[in-house]
Amino acid sequence: MILPRLFLFVFFFSLVLCNEQFNSHVLPRPLILETTQLREVDNELKLQCTSWRFGVEANNLNPWKTVPLECGEYVKDYMLGRAYSLDLERVSNEAGVYAKSLKLSGDGKDIWVFDVDETLLSHLPYYADHGYGLEIFDPAEFNKWVDKAIAPALEPSLKLYKEVMGLGFKVFLLTGRSEMQRSVTEENLINAGFQNWDKLILRGSEDHGKLATIFKSDKRSEMVKEGYRILGNSGDQWSDLLGSFMSNRSFKLPNPMYYIL
Repeated sequence: MILPRLFLFVFFFSLVLCNEQFNSHVLPRPLILETTQLREVDNELKLQCTSWRFGVEANNLNPWKTVPLECGEYVKDYMLGRAYSLDLERVSNEAGVYAKSLKLSGDGKDIWVFDVDETLLSHLPYYADHGYGLEIFDPAEFNKWVDKAIAPALEPSLKLYKEVMGLGFKVFLLTGRSEMQRSVTEENLINAGFQNWDKLILRGSEDHGKLATIFKSDKRSEMVKEGYRILGNSGDQWSDLLGSFMSNRSFKLPNPMYYIL
């Protein structure tokens, strides 16, 4: 009787040990739960930042100075990822379809207006060193970058630029840059592949202090008074496109890094 009882004791004791060993695997479950919660938080943050970017592109937000701190990585990932490239391509393609659908007058008065910064030329190399919009804009630092004249082309915009020019549009470049930056702007544009434009319009001394929307509206007014018809307008800021003497159709390029009134 002793041996069978000993056997049973060992058997049940082994089961207890097995159960304890098995139960030890329950310990990571709170970690699994924590990981799940962290993923939910990350997903919610991504949704919130996507919603913020949508508000930016739809011009539904009040004027803002910097990207929200919690959305810094999101904006960086967007600007460096495929999504930004796809958005640029879609805008360019839609603009190209529209341009081809038009019958130009042939009198040389049909024009397409392009903004320059973040429309034709990309300043991602500059903003990579300045938090992709997390830092308050520093005009002095930015002008140092502009003076280098090394900003690369936004390839979808270069494609559209060549398309509208080939269709017979006059191409006017309308930028908030200072007239003092004309030579470096021309150098940068030509080196990036943008050539043979008809007019490059910059801020003169009389334009300094004007909001971008007012400045660009005034310049479009002058175009219309000279008999030009503004059939298309491409810009990354709503201030490039809104105001008075708007084009027949405007195309907004994505830019969640900064906002200009």
